[in-house]
Amino acid sequence: MSESRYNRNILIEGFGEEGQQKLQNSKVLVIGAGGLGSPVLYYLAAAGIGTLGIIDSDVVDISNLQRQILHRSDEIGIPKVISAKVKLEALNPDVHIIPYQERFTQDNAAKLVRQYDFIVDCCDNYETKFLINDICVAELKPYSHGAVLTFKGEVMTYIPGSADYRKVFGSPPPEGTVPTSAQAGILGSIAGIVGSIQATETIKYLTGIGDLILNRILIIDGKTMAFQSLKI
Repeated sequence: MSESRYNRNILIEGFGEEGQQKLQNSKVLVIGAGGLGSPVLYYLAAAGIGTLGIIDSDVVDISNLQRQILHRSDEIGIPKVISAKVKLEALNPDVHIIPYQERFTQDNAAKLVRQYDFIVDCCDNYETKFLINDICVAELKPYSHGAVLTFKGEVMTYIPGSADYRKVFGSPPPEGTVPTSAQAGILGSIAGIVGSIQATETIKYLTGIGDLILNRILIIDGKTMAFQSLKI
């Protein structure tokens, strides 16, 4: 471990070399390498997470580049997990990157989740979000939920025993009742804010520092820059 690389982490009161070692010994699975996954992955790699798993079945599209800052114009058509791996290894060769170019499904979910200490939900559809929740609850795995649309975002963290996503929202909304990002749009910087919060929650959990967003949802309104914490 390069102390000079992580000096600004180590200097934080209560963090120190012990906290940095905890990050180095940790394995985090990020589900989705898009608008939320980009800032999450960049900040977790920079922080020195030992192993980062990335699962995403998509390839880079020109419409992604307005918000998915891991990817570049000359990578259109390349699998997102490969594009992400190249950038993250260039940023921090200390981090072991494991790409999974596939969808997160009922068939592979439990096997994947069991290999990691913390899961980060950076996907963009309700079916996968509920699957992530249900698998993490069943496997007793902590995870961070994040979502963003237009100028708005939300974040909550689950650990075994706390309120989970399904307890809050019940079940996926009927198809067509909630607009998608392709229909309503996303401001890229809002995805950056939400992803940065998710990365922070991940680091806090792994080091045991601070209070997590448990039994509440943090709501972000980018138009007014108002942050609300709603108790569950």
